[in-house]
Amino acid sequence: MKAVVMAGGEGTRLRPLTSNQPKPMVPIVGKPCMEHILELLKRHGFEDVIVTVAFLPQAIRSYFGGGEALGMEVGYSVEESPLGTAGSVRLAAGRLDDTFIVISGDALCDLDLTKLVEFHREKQASVTIGLKSVDNPLEFGIVVTDDDGRVERFLEKPSWGQVFSDTINTGIYVLEPEVLRTIPTDRPYDFSKELFPLLLEMGRPLYGYVMDGYWQDIGNLDQYRQANFDALDEKVRLNIPGIRIRGNVWVGDGVDLHDIDALEGPAFLGNYCRIAPAASVGPYSVLATSVTLRERAHTSRSIIDASTSIGRSAVVEGAVVGRSCDLRAHVRVHEGVAIGDEVTIGAESVIMPGVRIYPYKEVETGSQIFESVIWESRGTTRIFRMRGVSGLVNVDLTPDIAVRLASALGTALKSGERVVASRDGAPACRMIKRAMISGLSSTGVNVADLRVIPAAVGRHLVKAENFAAGFHVGLSPSDPEVVRIQFFEAPGIEMSSSMQKEVEKHFTRGEIRRVAAADVGTISYPARVREGYANDLLDTLDVEAIRARRFRLVVDYGFSASSYVLPLVLAPLGVEAVAAHAFPSEGGEASSELATSIGQAKRLVAAVGADLGAVFDRSGERLHLIDEQAREIPVEQALLLYLRLIGSNGRRGKLAFPVTVTSQVDRLTEGSGLEVVRTPASLQALTQAAAEDDVVFAGALGGGYVFPNFLPGYDAVASLANLLELLAPVKRPISELVAELPRPTLVHRQLPCPWGMKGLVMRVLNERLSGRELDLTDGIKVFSHRGWAQVLPDPDEPLIHLYAEGETTEASGELASELREIVEEIEQGEAVPART
Repeated sequence: MKAVVMAGGEGTRLRPLTSNQPKPMVPIVGKPCMEHILELLKRHGFEDVIVTVAFLPQAIRSYFGGGEALGMEVGYSVEESPLGTAGSVRLAAGRLDDTFIVISGDALCDLDLTKLVEFHREKQASVTIGLKSVDNPLEFGIVVTDDDGRVERFLEKPSWGQVFSDTINTGIYVLEPEVLRTIPTDRPYDFSKELFPLLLEMGRPLYGYVMDGYWQDIGNLDQYRQANFDALDEKVRLNIPGIRIRGNVWVGDGVDLHDIDALEGPAFLGNYCRIAPAASVGPYSVLATSVTLRERAHTSRSIIDASTSIGRSAVVEGAVVGRSCDLRAHVRVHEGVAIGDEVTIGAESVIMPGVRIYPYKEVETGSQIFESVIWESRGTTRIFRMRGVSGLVNVDLTPDIAVRLASALGTALKSGERVVASRDGAPACRMIKRAMISGLSSTGVNVADLRVIPAAVGRHLVKAENFAAGFHVGLSPSDPEVVRIQFFEAPGIEMSSSMQKEVEKHFTRGEIRRVAAADVGTISYPARVREGYANDLLDTLDVEAIRARRFRLVVDYGFSASSYVLPLVLAPLGVEAVAAHAFPSEGGEASSELATSIGQAKRLVAAVGADLGAVFDRSGERLHLIDEQAREIPVEQALLLYLRLIGSNGRRGKLAFPVTVTSQVDRLTEGSGLEVVRTPASLQALTQAAAEDDVVFAGALGGGYVFPNFLPGYDAVASLANLLELLAPVKRPISELVAELPRPTLVHRQLPCPWGMKGLVMRVLNERLSGRELDLTDGIKVFSHRGWAQVLPDPDEPLIHLYAEGETTEASGELASELREIVEEIEQGEAVPART
């Protein structure tokens, strides 16, 4: 006997879950609902199945194919226009030449289909309707039968005053093929509303059979959640994939679970789920394939679809979350929330109960969403952030996205041009870098792969050998699961805005150059690039002066690739170095928090009597210093230390600093041959300024320093080597030099500001401060006799940065508070006089 599975439903009441997938494909404990129905059919001997499809038919066909994986023969009947339930089956009438069964692909059940067919044959019925007794029949079609099971009456969705029975139509029918001839072909036609009442009126033998077992229509989100919970409670007999542990927890293949006590059943974890340390899975959690719960995240009574990432300390309770979503740190998702596919929820956001967020939306950081987000979207074509392109590995930044990004870069370059590639030691960086190389090669661009090496060495090669561009794949200093791709161009500066826009254009439009097989780009592995970098750096230094000083250092590499390079520089300089946290691990287990590295370096400095301690960040770009008394030098004073030493060394030229850097740099250069140049607060602007003629030094807060005579970019190795040269003629300990420096009083605050409000805030603030002494290089910087304050919108987050500097830290705080009050009242639409 053949079976017909009706799978044409759109499931409008299930949106956003069904916004981009047909209703039968919604997942129930790891499988589409329709797959559970097909398995039920096979258990009862139905192996020849016809599936009627209408809405997004390819989603169903591509998943089930011909049914080989299920050991069944599956064919398809596609509705070109809506035909109704009966009309869709009538379309397949040519393949239905004997008694057959019809069942919905979007109602979960484990009813005894064999007994239904036996009853049909025993009664010699034309149609037998599967019936089910329910507590609340108001949402269903009621069927009234006599004692023999013969249908007497139909009633569609009655009121309580019309309820004469609690047996409802389950949508499961056994039919003889001749009844299909009654169905018209020129219009939509329904089984329960039209065909069955007509057959009853014609006197044809229609029967109803009340079936025992589980049946649940999945018509809305509450019913969908309940179907998953019932499966976990085993109220419905299903073939749940995975291994059953602890009685009521199912775990799939390759699950990465730090602590089994983090699971509280009943629960289901699909293949390759990852539950990080301190994360927990509460009762009635259904996690599909490759779902990630990061540290301290928690979920309960929720269904989370494949490849979704739940961020650190995020909480999801009583919600439905779609595929490939990204819920950032400290997000709270409340009861009854439904989130569609590929939605990003910004950090610290709260989604209130009952809200629906449709696919492909982005919720800003810190938002509180009280109403459904259906049409609105903060869509953006920006893929570059302040420091390149970054994202959670295999969540925001996947290999296929990396290939597209590199292909876009290759398209923006000319075919045959050369690009430098380098990476940090982590396996995730290797994966992304190789994907990038493939994308570039496909556009006819040649790649020089430097493998594991600091970004500065790649920058140096771009400058030294005139490469068109370069990129470096590294881990974020603040999050080891975030991969960051930095891009640079000749002569080693950050990629320009115009080039970024060109890459973004090709990325978003998909306008990619694909070359013929003979023109695919080559991959080379240049030799001795580390030695070339070290030799060129040494050529810029007074080697003999440094050797004469006989420095003893403590260096903590922070597992950066700088450990492959710095020894080649220190050895010719005669520097004795005690190293820690060297050599990045390919296994990925090595990591070092900056605070941990600084703490260890302090102890080593004291233990070995070092002249100086140097701590590198993970990328080998930023440098943190420790004096000979084992005290950390604040990054604000470290910048001033470089400046004081450069001035006392008699150098002349320009110094480049962002507008947000302390005004102490201007005071320290008064009367010297040095000129301070202010740039916008971005590394891109800083490195471009550093590449100009006569610039001898550039720097910003945070340990980033630039010596343009060698390389116009952050480089901790070059920063340390130049510091040794500057200290060589000074016969005093570094602690004394730092003690003589002024102490900066600069304060920095962050203020939440929706994207749509940023332009208004800046416009109104500019109008209110008109007539005052302003610097509009980047944001709005206002000067007064008390100091200065600055408002700077964040380019990547819904934030505004506030900087202020007065004579004391308290005065700076007052300036920042006054400016904050003005900005907040502008956001609230209130008129406020400018007092700053």
